[in-house]
Amino acid sequence: MAAPWLKAVPEGVELAVLVQPRASRTRVVGEHDGMLKLQLAAPPVDGEANAALLEFLSKQLGVPRRQITLTAGDASRRKRVKVVGVDAARVEAVMSGET
Repeated sequence: MAAPWLKAVPEGVELAVLVQPRASRTRVVGEHDGMLKLQLAAPPVDGEANAALLEFLSKQLGVPRRQITLTAGDASRRKRVKVVGVDAARVEAVMSGET
């Protein structure tokens, strides 16, 4: 069964993410309230946390930054992110630390 925060879409996957900005370091915390919880070292100022989120996902998933789009939650802690060119099983394995 797929994680509740992960949804397959035609070109890739969509992630439901809960971010905690201004953390001591950027990392995946786990699942919280049906969302993937991430701590970000960046502050929620001038889009810095959003940029840090997309950059972190790019590195973790091994895809170019241009393949990752913030689709909802620009000014919220609850965000939706679309990643093109990856499958759900790979994303779930990487984010749960199984790779």
